[in-house]
Amino acid sequence: MLIGALAVSAVSCKKKTTDDDTTPETNVLTGDVTTNKSLTADKTWTLKGYVYVKSGATLTIPAGTVIKSDVVEKGALIVEPGGKLVAEGTAAKPIVFTSGVSKGQRRAGDWGGIILLGNAPTNRSTPPTIEGGVNRTYGGSNAADNSGVLKFVRIEFAGIAAAPNSEINGLTCGGVGSGTVIENVMVAYGNDDAFEFFGGTVNAKNLIAYACSDDDYDFDFGYTGTITNAISFKHPQVADPADASNGVECDNDGTGTSATPFTHPKLSNFTFVGPNNAANTQANHNFANRWRRACHFTIENSIMIGHQKGGFSIESEGTLTSYLTGTSVFKNNLVYAVSSAFKGADSTATAQITAKALADGNVKLAKAEDAGLTDPFKVGAPNFAPKAGSDAQVKGVGAITGTDWTTGWANWDPNNADY
Repeated sequence: MLIGALAVSAVSCKKKTTDDDTTPETNVLTGDVTTNKSLTADKTWTLKGYVYVKSGATLTIPAGTVIKSDVVEKGALIVEPGGKLVAEGTAAKPIVFTSGVSKGQRRAGDWGGIILLGNAPTNRSTPPTIEGGVNRTYGGSNAADNSGVLKFVRIEFAGIAAAPNSEINGLTCGGVGSGTVIENVMVAYGNDDAFEFFGGTVNAKNLIAYACSDDDYDFDFGYTGTITNAISFKHPQVADPADASNGVECDNDGTGTSATPFTHPKLSNFTFVGPNNAANTQANHNFANRWRRACHFTIENSIMIGHQKGGFSIESEGTLTSYLTGTSVFKNNLVYAVSSAFKGADSTATAQITAKALADGNVKLAKAEDAGLTDPFKVGAPNFAPKAGSDAQVKGVGAITGTDWTTGWANWDPNNADY
């Protein structure tokens, strides 16, 4: 790996096969980005090793750019506090971060992922070190901190294990502030979580987690942002064999202390789709929502269907208390699970949760189809739009309530995409 400023190969990799047939030029992205740097969409870029965008530097990626990981020195892109990533794609020209392996042979964990680190608050007394083996700290006092822009971005086949039980997520946000823009981002076939938020205040909308091994949306260390319009699709045959695969997993911290600010994600208009007991469903598929370890939460106007072990689960006394007293909110959701729609740590807690959930406008469905989505379980080509006259349409719940914002840029079969 080259040390110092960003290294870009000066040698063209054009390989002429006939008089009128050439492969695209490929440039290599490696080392540290120490000054402002812009990529170009007319080249395919190779991300080689761990690339760090240093404080004071901005890496700009234009619409339509494809960045593949090197297959030997597997890449990851880490934006340090004070650095910025500006990746603005469009629906017609999304930016793609993907595996460098050939079409049809790509697998989860072919490369690392993207890590954004900022100076927004966490509930740690000292700056924590981000997971994934990159040895960088994050967090501070600037709630409005700006780590850049991610719009119309796909992140595919991420999740390399930098150390045992320390995989890099598709998109990791550590202490990322509300000045950062995250919109229309899809993580597909990740080997760990799709999105994880460690503290911070960043808001997001139009997110997709598809066929990822671990949790789709994971919140820790005092995250307090708002996320609207998001999808969680659990592939029946994809689950973390060493952990439990959830739509949401949330903790105040790893031991459930009362450190402040309390982790409190505010989520609305989500669609969570589980395996629904499909053939060959992996054993570790778990809950649509798993609220635990003293966290707070808000989740409204959402759909949870087909999860193996439960829809809405509260696992700790502190989390249950915040829900029963109204600090946490669970309202106007449609819920069906293969097991329990509502679940607590014991029978008494389950009864309390069920009573409050039903009193707050949540509906326990008899079967997944009662939500009225068009074709939510179809691997490779799901359709989350509500059917006319369905509960989902009438109540205005779920990720798709009007125009389908996934159209044009999402890819449900990235292993067979031509890059």
